[in-house]
Amino acid sequence: MPKYKLTIEFDGTGLVGWQRQDNGMSVQQIIEDACLIFAGHEVRLHVAGRTDAGVHALGMVAHFEMEKDIPPNKVLLAINHHVKPHRVSIVDCEYADEEFHARFSCLERSYLYRILCRPGRPALEEGRVWWTQRKLDADAMHEAAQILVGKHDFSTFRAVQCQANSPLRTLDEISVRQVGEEIHVRVRARSFLHHQVRNIVGSLELVGRGKWNKQDLQNALEAKDRAKGGQTAPAHGLYFVEAKY
Repeated sequence: MPKYKLTIEFDGTGLVGWQRQDNGMSVQQIIEDACLIFAGHEVRLHVAGRTDAGVHALGMVAHFEMEKDIPPNKVLLAINHHVKPHRVSIVDCEYADEEFHARFSCLERSYLYRILCRPGRPALEEGRVWWTQRKLDADAMHEAAQILVGKHDFSTFRAVQCQANSPLRTLDEISVRQVGEEIHVRVRARSFLHHQVRNIVGSLELVGRGKWNKQDLQNALEAKDRAKGGQTAPAHGLYFVEAKY
């Protein structure tokens, strides 16, 4: 059967996340239901990274197999037609090699977190940024964040319900930059723990408003205790950016 690789953009607002669940509509269900209509049989999507409720994606990657051999450009058009009215879009579709797997073949995943810092609440970007009325020091956040680069026990930044076998992860890159009224936190690694990015951002926010310094972040990392970290940043500021193979 032909295998298709999809690159997907979606707005996670109102969805329960990527994975099918009983308590609401998911991105996986939206796309699989669309495929069922034109494929004539159920398909199973495999994804580069599962996202939580409210998280968005600019370039999520998934793959599936189908009995019919339909040209990728027509698969893209068919899925995009049938996913309406949900804010999910296939931005690229191509044939994949037999050995390709969206999750297990992935060498690197990257995320973006957006914080809007201004007195007025967002009107156009509501649900797509973490809004704070406080000014945050992006330079201090960036400097402190560099202690997280490399291989560490990230228990402090790991969700209590995380099911990963080990809290050890290697963070390849993290940057914090001021972009207009927003602060952008970008991270890159082969894999992440559940809520790892959001928990890191929640701790960096403390640095940004001067409540923590670099040493406080170091102490939190070394504590290996979720209770010693900052808050979990809201899901709606997080974007899955890219998967590399």
